Amino acid sequence: MERHQVAVYLGALAAGALVGWVAPGAGPSLEHAINPVLAALLYVTFLQVPAAQLLRSLRAGRFLAAAFVVNFAVVPLVVAALFPFLPADRAVRLGVLLVLLAPCVDYVIVFSGLAGGSAERLLAATPLLLLAQLVLLPGFLLLFLGSGLGDVIEPGPFVEAFLVLIAGPLALAWLTQAWAARRPAGRRVSEAVGTAMVPLMAATLLTVVASQLPKLGDSAGDVARVVPFYVLFLLVMAFAGRAVARLFRLTTPDARAIVFTGATRNSLVVLPLALALPDALAVAAVIVVTQTLVEVVGMVAYVRAIPRLVP
Repeated sequence: MERHQVAVYLGALAAGALVGWVAPGAGPSLEHAINPVLAALLYVTFLQVPAAQLLRSLRAGRFLAAAFVVNFAVVPLVVAALFPFLPADRAVRLGVLLVLLAPCVDYVIVFSGLAGGSAERLLAATPLLLLAQLVLLPGFLLLFLGSGLGDVIEPGPFVEAFLVLIAGPLALAWLTQAWAARRPAGRRVSEAVGTAMVPLMAATLLTVVASQLPKLGDSAGDVARVVPFYVLFLLVMAFAGRAVARLFRLTTPDARAIVFTGATRNSLVVLPLALALPDALAVAAVIVVTQTLVEVVGMVAYVRAIPRLVP
């Protein structure tokens, strides 16, 4: 499955679209499954990041600095340039901002590795990127959408999403690592759980698409209008990421990893935040899912193109 994971992910997206089209009534039930399957996926992801390696990653100063610059300085500037041209609907704009301003922490590691990037460096930086986006995302949203945003967004669901999807899986992963370091049984469990990454990613993609596709309804036009922005973002960030990597004089594997972390977005983790929005902003969740569809196809092209862009 690891050798053919790109095909597995594309198949999961297609299967999710088929389920959403053939059985739209299953959408609400599948939506309740998003958080559990996503929490399991992030637990497996974090399990691959040894706590000791996280401390060592802090010493990779240039790589971490480049990752933070590309994600939290360059990306907001690119989004700011695109923002005036987005559809005027507030929910659409909120969905685009939610997904584009949050760096990916899951399959970016897979695709970066397939392109010869430093998957290990990205893996070790994952908790730091998660914490940084948690702190910075509210400020970015306030900057782009203004203070009125607080009238429609309740902080409770956001805090709950952080505890369920980030803090909980991360703590459980580190407890599992401590068990594996002390007991053979723990090591066997850790190794067995680690093999579930590809199936869990496929299950997450299928569940997300199948649950959100029936919601498209009258929003199809708005969704179609944001697709070019997502494609343009991928094109711009390929060259912006390369420029940042050159600025920090990174090695080729590290440079490719920086390109990938700048281009891939955290759609699966911010989706529960979008689902927690009031009904008036419900289309934001569909806008987030649309980015996932565009990005997975874009990553297939990235795997072939980035080794040529960063030879």
